Amino acid sequence: MDNYLHLFGKRPHDVHLAVAQGDHPELDASELLNNASIQIYQSLIGSLQWAIQIGRFDIATAVMMLSRFRACPHQGHLDHVKHVIGYLSKFKHGVIRICTDKPNCSNIPKKEYDWFCTCYVGAREGIPEDCPTPRGNSVIATTCVEANLFHDMISGQSVTGILHLLNMTPVDWYSKLQTTVETATFGSEYVAACTATEQILDLRLTLCCLGVPLDGPSFMFGDNESAVNKGFCSPLQLHERHNDLSYHCNWEAIAADVTRFHHIVGTTNPVDILSKHWGHLSIWEMLRPLMFLRGDPKATPTPLIPVSL
Repeated sequence: MDNYLHLFGKRPHDVHLAVAQGDHPELDASELLNNASIQIYQSLIGSLQWAIQIGRFDIATAVMMLSRFRACPHQGHLDHVKHVIGYLSKFKHGVIRICTDKPNCSNIPKKEYDWFCTCYVGAREGIPEDCPTPRGNSVIATTCVEANLFHDMISGQSVTGILHLLNMTPVDWYSKLQTTVETATFGSEYVAACTATEQILDLRLTLCCLGVPLDGPSFMFGDNESAVNKGFCSPLQLHERHNDLSYHCNWEAIAADVTRFHHIVGTTNPVDILSKHWGHLSIWEMLRPLMFLRGDPKATPTPLIPVSL
């Protein structure tokens, strides 16, 4: 905020949204910025990216889209960046709540599969033999994943949003355009689930190498029921090679008991914060417990998705 005040001589206007719902900065056709304004734009984008790294993942999707125009931004893009900073000014007290209590996963039914006649029989999690002996309290790893189809109106690319939690504390987040153009929600959701699975494998390996005991497989939640329940469909039905590979990546992890993939209602999926330009009223009930709830976490625990199954 001090940097903004130094650059523009006034504080930003307080707003309730990082980017207005349904807005598309990529379609902006305003005049190009001059060299001095481009440097200001790049500096502000760098500050916002740092804010995301230290916990403000609620602006991740907006900054991800605006970062694409760092080399040649328009005046409208600079106005969007000012808007994001105005949102931070309005909600400057957002913090990551550290809650070490485990989520209640007792009501999540375990799906049973017969892997004997599949290519996944014998799949196991690849844990190095020289990992230290786990010590201390165990943790439950939870991941929420979501894809927003046709997010970019120019390229047609979808956005993958992923939120990782250990017990009831967010520890990592991801919002990025997919590298492929998907023509159906199922394809974009499976590509997103594959990215989430790869990150889960990396996170679990890191925890094992640090000697952190893991309490069973990681729970992965998505709100696309077709993608979650697409079980043993024939890979021949998936016409794109990257969709085939995403399918195998997801189901090999499930067969190895690394992940358990479950469906949740979209209105209770907090990863919407990381996959689209959202409306304040539609997202506040999910964002508030993660970032704006005050008090002792043990007295006011963060509600997690398992209670919505």
